[in-house]
Amino acid sequence: MISEKVNVEELQDEIIELKRQLREQEELIREISVPIIPSIIPETILVPITGKLSSDRFDMITSKILETSHANEVATVIIDFTAISEREIGEVELFGSYIQQLTAAVRLMGIQILFVGFGPAVIQLLISSGLSNSQDIKTFLTFRTALQYLMMEKGMEFEKM
Repeated sequence: MISEKVNVEELQDEIIELKRQLREQEELIREISVPIIPSIIPETILVPITGKLSSDRFDMITSKILETSHANEVATVIIDFTAISEREIGEVELFGSYIQQLTAAVRLMGIQILFVGFGPAVIQLLISSGLSNSQDIKTFLTFRTALQYLMMEKGMEFEKM
């Protein structure tokens, strides 16, 4: 009887430890699933999006951008969808509304938001999924063209060394 009690207690302790490890690993996955990269342009960050997109993932992306922007005085967020194809878009019918919600949330903080890398298939999905105000969303084909736009907007230029 005593040995069974010890085994049960050991198993309970092991379960508690495994749950703690699982929480730590889930937090690590959240951290690396939305990388935030400082840009060469001051007060600008790049957020490359990769992997499967879902409502939970968009919530995570939005939260991480808002938290990082608030903590680091970010003025512009460039979100790069270059690595996203039709396959990665989970809830196709809601994709446009996710983009609109993300845009609205970032703009409510007074931050400019630019999107880059929407390919033709993703653009078709955006339009067919109910993106209603596409003219309100600033998009660029590449990260380079978005940076050129920002540099021109801020009166900056590269100097050769």
